[in-house]
Amino acid sequence: MERHIAINDFDYPLPDERIAKFPLAERSASKLLVWQGGAISERHFADLGDVLPADQLLVFNNTRVIHARIIMHKPSGARIEVFCLEPQEPADYERAFAVRDSCVWSCIVGNLKKWKEGPVEINFQHDGHEACLRAWRVGEGGREQTVRFEWTAPMTFGQLLEYLGRIPIPPYLNRESQEVDNTRYQTVYSKFEGSVAAPTAGLHFTPELIASMQARGFAFEEVTLHVGAGTFLPVKTDDAAQHPMHTEHFEIRRSTVARLLEKWGAITAVGTTSVRTLESLSALAWRIRTCGDPQPGRVIGQWELYDLPTEFTGREVLATLLDYMDGAGLDRMKAATQIMITPLGYEFRIVRNIITNFHQPKSTLLLLVSAYVGSAWREIYDYALAHDFRFLSYGDSSVLMR
Repeated sequence: MERHIAINDFDYPLPDERIAKFPLAERSASKLLVWQGGAISERHFADLGDVLPADQLLVFNNTRVIHARIIMHKPSGARIEVFCLEPQEPADYERAFAVRDSCVWSCIVGNLKKWKEGPVEINFQHDGHEACLRAWRVGEGGREQTVRFEWTAPMTFGQLLEYLGRIPIPPYLNRESQEVDNTRYQTVYSKFEGSVAAPTAGLHFTPELIASMQARGFAFEEVTLHVGAGTFLPVKTDDAAQHPMHTEHFEIRRSTVARLLEKWGAITAVGTTSVRTLESLSALAWRIRTCGDPQPGRVIGQWELYDLPTEFTGREVLATLLDYMDGAGLDRMKAATQIMITPLGYEFRIVRNIITNFHQPKSTLLLLVSAYVGSAWREIYDYALAHDFRFLSYGDSSVLMR
């Protein structure tokens, strides 16, 4: 089936001064645009519990942003920036951060033309002792380089990144990371390291807001999707359907699947990464239904969900997945997804409502919003621009309810 999406239909003027360069002093003080059945109103994020139906199950992405940017130098003194994207050896995130002495990652390298051969390094002190981190290029693939790291300090690679690395704030902020970003570019519920970009819809939540919503009957569950740098890649083709989606790894617990099944029809995804994780479950369940196996080692394809029969409901998806996990004795399932959610007749099977920030023009994230609200995305964004909403990662939020 041929698919075409004219990306220019998803353009809008975004003046630089509307991009929030820094977070507000108080997370939940951000503005909240409420889109409900076509009507637009305006609140503050702290009012979220007054806006959503009280029976909702909110789903967070509990990934944690790693200090992925390391500034290193050639022996000649040339400055090389190494941006860690995804572990290769070991390939599992948990093991990759726990490893000592050496590891291999896919990286984006700044000033690559100055790094033809040999190592780059950074010398540092740890616990009063001299130590060194060295890196070698050992392969390449497109825009990414394969880099081997070796270090002498008695630290895990996760500890090393935390010690030497910098938080990778989005490129469109046009500034260096600062101390405030170390805490504010993480959600308050972040747990598992692996992202190079924050799931920004969750940045507005505070422990107090979560507690007050729980007291009012709201439920919360968590999934983990490690956000890749591909989330910032612009759509460079006129036809967005030709844009190759990046791969992102996710994990969901058996207890979360059971809770989702119990609350199906009242599920609010916090952020586009939670949407992508939850909707990707449909592909795993359909594989079980047709092949007897979710084949979690096979990446969920960009258009795979569009080939599922419309009568395969979200309730069936979750029940199928839960039965399989129980039968196989699985406490959790890991998989990877490349799904592209677009307004080409996409069927939302799991997600009922979406909490999300305001996204870049001509981006895959804006396509996802359009898949949910239809052509109303333009009315929503026109309203936000006309009413002083702040845009992108540190900007204001919206809650979208059909």
